[in-house]
Amino acid sequence: MRVAIVAGPDPGHAFPALALCLRFLADGDSPTLLTGTQWRDTARDAGVEFRELLGLDPADTDDDADAGAKIHRRGARMAVLNAPQLRELAPDLVISDVITTAGGLAAELLGLPWVELNPHPLYRPSKGLPPIGSGLAPGVGLRGRLRDAVMRALSARSWREGMRQRSDVRVEIGLPADDPGPLRRLIATLPALEVPRPDWPAEAVVVGPLHFEPTATTLEVPPGAGPVIVVAPSTATTGAGGLAEVALQALKPGEGLPEGSRVVVSRLDGADVAVPPWAVVGLGRQDELLKQADLVICGGGHGMVSKTLLAGVPMVVVPGGGDQWEIANRVVRQGSAKLVRPLSADALALAVGEVLSGPGFRDAARRAGASIAQVQDPVRVCHEAASA
Repeated sequence: MRVAIVAGPDPGHAFPALALCLRFLADGDSPTLLTGTQWRDTARDAGVEFRELLGLDPADTDDDADAGAKIHRRGARMAVLNAPQLRELAPDLVISDVITTAGGLAAELLGLPWVELNPHPLYRPSKGLPPIGSGLAPGVGLRGRLRDAVMRALSARSWREGMRQRSDVRVEIGLPADDPGPLRRLIATLPALEVPRPDWPAEAVVVGPLHFEPTATTLEVPPGAGPVIVVAPSTATTGAGGLAEVALQALKPGEGLPEGSRVVVSRLDGADVAVPPWAVVGLGRQDELLKQADLVICGGGHGMVSKTLLAGVPMVVVPGGGDQWEIANRVVRQGSAKLVRPLSADALALAVGEVLSGPGFRDAARRAGASIAQVQDPVRVCHEAASA
């Protein structure tokens, strides 16, 4: 089966798309990745056919301050730009990242079946949950249910406005105003990170996290007999800044950490901070690093959180914007993490000490990772959708 996978260039979206390409390749299919050119060589080194996703640079008429316009209007413009190369690729199925709406719209323009990729939990509104992004657990009792109902009413206006914007741009590019939606929604998360809802969409399928390592390099952990602390600053533009610097300031062996402790800062852009002898900073395979980790400090992005839980490692999460607050609160409620916000050296050291000294955090992380046994195979789901 020929598959075109469309995703924006942010690592939190491009890497899951790349990982899905590799799953298709392993199954004997022919995937092509359409994303930003910064991942051209990475994709080709992994054996994945690459095409540039056209129209990523904002136009003069784009309003990036309006989230709905950014997603839908830019997506419509990009759909028209990319439809010719999708027609040339002649895929049997298009897979479109949830916020890179161009893929689904272009597929509709060409009469092709398409599937939506959510590289995180399902974030659609629910009549049984507080608004996504609040970080709140579902309300309990009359007071809790009333709180959720009021919050849903306040957020519903924004959702309706987004749907109106989507209908408007669909008509502008020659599609019906009513959106039929994708054949399937691939929810690429761990079941432990989902929240039960009474209105789970019939087309949504939990398929497990999709992780891609952008390097073959491994980082050498400094010598020592104490715990290994991995610090993974957020790759998102909305992530909390200064995490690596504060961690290296706060977490010193004998001063906030047990003697013999080691700190490894794992990030895409390498080292630009002073690195003490008990630490290392650079780009390396995180899956290999997590095999040695006793604790991970991260921003709460879904990719790093789910990768850490699969390794059965507890966390301290320092969330920034976007969905990081939601994810951080979910792992705290699940029992595998402590949350720090705002970031300070004292608060970080205190949280690290609590997680390292409490075995319950690691037990909860292992339970969360074990929930991978409940997911479905995304390639099989896509094959069934395309042949339906």
